[in-house]
Amino acid sequence: MKRSLELSRPSGRLWQFVVATMLLLLHFAAMRGTEDIWARGMMMAHLGLFFIWQPFLQGGQRLKVSEVILISLITVGILVFLSWWMLGLWIALLAAIVGGKVFLFRARFLRTFHLTMFLYLVALLLVWVVPNGFSTPLPVELRLVAQYGLPVVFLFMMLLPVEADSSEPQIVDFFYASFIFLLLIALVLGSFAFMTVGKMAYPFALTYSLLAIAAVLIFLSIAWNPGAGFAGLQMIFSRYLLSIGLPFEQWLHFLAELSRAESRPEQFLKEACAGLGGLPWVTGGTWHTATDAGEFGASSKHSVEFTGRELTIRLYSRHRPSPSLVWHFHLLGQLLGQFYVAKQREQKLKQQTYVQALHEAGARLTHDVKNLLQSLNVLCSAVERDPDGNPEGLQMLIRKHLPTVTQRLRHTIEKLQRPQVETGRFVRADAWWEGVQKAYQITGVEFQLGQLAEGVLLPKDLFDGAADNLIQNALEKRKLDPSVRVRVTFDIGDAVVLTVCDTGRPVPREVLPGLLRGPVPSETGYGIGLYQLGRQADLLGFGFRLAANEQGSVCFELRGELGRGTSRQPAAPAAAGAG
Repeated sequence: MKRSLELSRPSGRLWQFVVATMLLLLHFAAMRGTEDIWARGMMMAHLGLFFIWQPFLQGGQRLKVSEVILISLITVGILVFLSWWMLGLWIALLAAIVGGKVFLFRARFLRTFHLTMFLYLVALLLVWVVPNGFSTPLPVELRLVAQYGLPVVFLFMMLLPVEADSSEPQIVDFFYASFIFLLLIALVLGSFAFMTVGKMAYPFALTYSLLAIAAVLIFLSIAWNPGAGFAGLQMIFSRYLLSIGLPFEQWLHFLAELSRAESRPEQFLKEACAGLGGLPWVTGGTWHTATDAGEFGASSKHSVEFTGRELTIRLYSRHRPSPSLVWHFHLLGQLLGQFYVAKQREQKLKQQTYVQALHEAGARLTHDVKNLLQSLNVLCSAVERDPDGNPEGLQMLIRKHLPTVTQRLRHTIEKLQRPQVETGRFVRADAWWEGVQKAYQITGVEFQLGQLAEGVLLPKDLFDGAADNLIQNALEKRKLDPSVRVRVTFDIGDAVVLTVCDTGRPVPREVLPGLLRGPVPSETGYGIGLYQLGRQADLLGFGFRLAANEQGSVCFELRGELGRGTSRQPAAPAAAGAG
């Protein structure tokens, strides 16, 4: 069973008394000198109170055997090897610990208490300990201030209304503590250099050393953030923290190149984790997602784990990672997690795009089949109206329409087999207009022709779909109201314009915002045909819109400039003249 000692820490006013007593014992030991036996005893008592006050271990924590042995060695070292330079080193270390705590307190009196404590330690070091270490005789006034003036600080510290909670963990900023310790050492060594080289007295040497260090600190503060558009030491320090153990730019470049080369999320994650295994401080690792898991390299007893929304990574290192390295790895893990989530979204978007393409192709072909069915219904209705009256006329009508229906059905089957291939077929404008009139001549649709330029070729799929959808929608209105008239106007002047108008009811106002932009509810469907027609017109450079929407005048217009989506048939060579 391991033997251990329990470390307790006072709280409240008792804590304040312990700190003041600890400093008072240090003051008496320094005043008596390092050669005095009573000074060594007071240092032992001071060290005991320091272990009670120290901010590194929480109250109630049990000390291990190794920690007890270390404390014993420190005690023996003070008893045997105590000197002015050892005492000065201890005071500088104690001042650094207090300075590393004072910036973390928000309570005003607690911060004042620690600032006063820090001021006393620095004053004791520079006014008393360092001159005795240099064997420099002190003026009588300075000696009286050190012996009887500095203890007044303890009375001020005891009068402050400070309440300390021993249950709260105390934190020492390692960076600030190290910086203060190095400043004090530089101040002492600078004074020694001025005294040795410049043959100055200690007060003047200390003054020059203070001025030199102040000038250096002012220069560093300006260089840290110079402003005026220049990046200072702050940017360099931040880049160093970001690139510790790995150049940050190289890691981003690696992820970007891998993201472009690999589209599968799981494969991207495997290769990216394998790239993490190339870091000098990484021996291996494991990763887990909702659907897959993997590992690389070899494990060790030191590890760092990052847990994200979709990804969990654990890296094994050869040595215990420092806090900055842990923070750096978390940053890399967040970047990798964001790239992985982006890959998942990209894959889902591709799937949704594919499903949407299938849906749109199916909707477009459904309207083609519906239009073909309407054409067959027209022929069937003609047969039913005149079963024995004029067989020759009926045969001629079927002979005209049936090949057209067969051709369009064959074209629909081709688009169903190859939905992603645009046929890009063109037809002469006059031939297309003649075919539309023949297809709907028995339906009572009025046809009106404006100008018709020669040699103009139209995209057959677009104009066939526009004529069929718009005319069939108007005929559906006529089924509900037989008085509805349907008029189709075709004109090729400066532009190709196809207009289909009817005298039925206008499109409801609540439907207008979504019309031609997506499926909308209607009396005979959902407006999918108009939506598909509008998208096809945009792809081919045409404009499709609702030109009029009033009672008795509802017009849809398909317009395209000559040269955009249309072409001209090459002119035939002129015949050679006679003679």
